[in-house]
Amino acid sequence: MQTIGAPIVCSSVLPWLNQSHLLARVQWLHKLSPQHPLRRRPFASAASDTEVKKNDGVGERESTPSSASDTSGPSTKTAGTSSSSSPSHGQDSIPADWDENPNLSISAFSQLPSSTFGYNQHMVINNDFKEALRQILWQFRAPIRYAFAYGSGVFPQTASGSKSASTVHPHPSPAIASMQGGQGKMIDFIFGVSYTQHWHSLNLQQHRDHYSAIGSLGSSFISRVQDNYGAGVYFNPYVTVNGTLIKYGVVNLDTLCRDLSEWDTLYLAGRLHKPVKILRDDPRVRLANQINLISAVRTALLLLPPEFTEQNLYGTIAGLSYLGDPRMALPAENPNKVANIVKYQLPNFRRLYAPLIDNLPNVAFHDPRCNTPSWADDPDTNAKLTQDMDPKKRGNMVRRLPRSFRAKLYFRYQSKFQIPQRDFDKMWEESDDTDPTRVKKQQGSAFDQRVANDRQDDLRTEVKRAIKSTVQWPSATQSLKAIVTAGLGRSVRYVREKMAKHRQGQQQRQIDGERSASGSSKEKAS
Repeated sequence: MQTIGAPIVCSSVLPWLNQSHLLARVQWLHKLSPQHPLRRRPFASAASDTEVKKNDGVGERESTPSSASDTSGPSTKTAGTSSSSSPSHGQDSIPADWDENPNLSISAFSQLPSSTFGYNQHMVINNDFKEALRQILWQFRAPIRYAFAYGSGVFPQTASGSKSASTVHPHPSPAIASMQGGQGKMIDFIFGVSYTQHWHSLNLQQHRDHYSAIGSLGSSFISRVQDNYGAGVYFNPYVTVNGTLIKYGVVNLDTLCRDLSEWDTLYLAGRLHKPVKILRDDPRVRLANQINLISAVRTALLLLPPEFTEQNLYGTIAGLSYLGDPRMALPAENPNKVANIVKYQLPNFRRLYAPLIDNLPNVAFHDPRCNTPSWADDPDTNAKLTQDMDPKKRGNMVRRLPRSFRAKLYFRYQSKFQIPQRDFDKMWEESDDTDPTRVKKQQGSAFDQRVANDRQDDLRTEVKRAIKSTVQWPSATQSLKAIVTAGLGRSVRYVREKMAKHRQGQQQRQIDGERSASGSSKEKAS
């Protein structure tokens, strides 16, 4: 059994990319001990006295860092060295059991576990590009409580030198045209709203042209289609706003938070496993998404061996929601999609997950390169990690998996271990987290430890099957729903573009294979 030594915090962080967020850094570093290496790092410039940032579209003004969109990158703990003091990313005030009984009914950022809670969710992008994306949101009079932009139109999935002949945006802002570098990518958004029917009623009045023919049936019908079929999302693709071609999906906040915290479909939770740009934040969603992210790490650890690399970890996490996705089985998606996402967004994955890894007791970075100042935003470094394979600690991970997903995994092992239904029902009732009158510590039971101690190949198979059973039906029905909601013409266009991406991926895979074979031949010859 492999164990991990007491962690220390590396002396490297992502560089501070924007002076407007230096106040957040002051507040964060103030919490660290005087001996901490990050307290000794000099400032590039003095922080401004005060920064107050408006939480766009919510009507609430927040102080940095609670609602700051761009804050610091991660430092990391490393294994094998003891330390008497080990602060963790300025989150040392967060209770260790914050995710055991989270209050998902909060309504203010001040109710989060700490003032810096969830800062890792906010990716740093070009300020002009960020403002251009926010200006698109302001073209919607219907209230948007939470919003993020995602996909290859925001975060590149190809080399920066790659160009596309297509120009999909009629009149894009200079910032969008510059950031996309001539690639001509449609920009994807998700809008979280409080009242589905009311939102569509207002949006139909303003943007009737965004809807297919079913828009004529009214907001009540549209909201029923959205909420009752597929993953609870209603997409309007190929619409032009502010001269930019976009696709936006509308989801009720309750549906979004449930998927993030319970993984009942993994449709939106899976999108948020990858780096996204949050444009409007909401405290309840931030808390639910932090649960989602740490659940993704735990699930990936169950699938990985004792030693692995960052790319192994992030690739496993990014690929979770594609298991069971019918697009991956059909020629309707780039087969290299997951690898490309991780390859070209490695520093952003680091920003998203390194703080969570730092807070988990059974996994740590185990690589001397993590101690170099340039490591955190170096896309060429693929750091090594180790995890403790102790069944008790891994059983605790199983116990803390999202409820809906954990139920599917339990049912699979009930059958495998041939547990009588009465005993299984009693065990499930004892592990039930939905009763608000009971505050329970989520310690792994003997059953959880037995699951975690299964043969690694068998555990990997059962976890993947549980993921597939979670993803398959909602993803398939959501795709079928899109034919109705988007309309036939837009649906055909979407499928054609996806098939083109599949062909490009196949060609790239063939080229990479030939290069690899050529390199091997040269090595043998030499």
